[in-house]
Amino acid sequence: MENYIKLSTLNDFIFCPKSIYYHNLYDKYEKKLYQEEAQIAWTIAHESVDNKTYSTRKHILQSLSIYNEKYKIAWKIDMFYKSDWKLVERKNKIEKIYLWYKYQIWGQMFCLEEMWYEVRSMYFHSMKDNKNYRIYKPNSNELLKFEAFLEKYRKFDLLQKKWNQNTQKCIKCIYRDLCDYYIWEVYPQLNLFE
Repeated sequence: MENYIKLSTLNDFIFCPKSIYYHNLYDKYEKKLYQEEAQIAWTIAHESVDNKTYSTRKHILQSLSIYNEKYKIAWKIDMFYKSDWKLVERKNKIEKIYLWYKYQIWGQMFCLEEMWYEVRSMYFHSMKDNKNYRIYKPNSNELLKFEAFLEKYRKFDLLQKKWNQNTQKCIKCIYRDLCDYYIWEVYPQLNLFE
């Protein structure tokens, strides 16, 4: 079976492609052992959707598993309102609409459409301040960039020799203690073998 890209990992890939590898290593452990405060708060805030207890209304699909054969992407949606064909992705606090946000919700839209749901509108919901942000379907140029991004994701080689990463991102990364790049490039003065 061909591997599908989990839509939840698009942020990780943009932040640092290596973090997907480390995320999978940690996936088997209790999240409290490695997540930082912001990730823990997000997990708690998201529990009602993940447990499908956000609403009892039948027209709201919650935490529905989705996939798209064309793009080989999969994951889950937060909520889809069948009554008005509205897709909603919840975030703990939105300060800016990042590119990966759009890729994530567009991917969800492509999955739903391939599953015979019509998506007429898409929103991000910021839970902390109760604000909604409308996202529009991608134009042809945005679609090409989305497809190129998925191709880049598929072709990424964790063992590649040349590696460039923003060291400011490395310092903030929850996986930094596992990362060889962080240890040798960000802090070259460390000699772990002395």
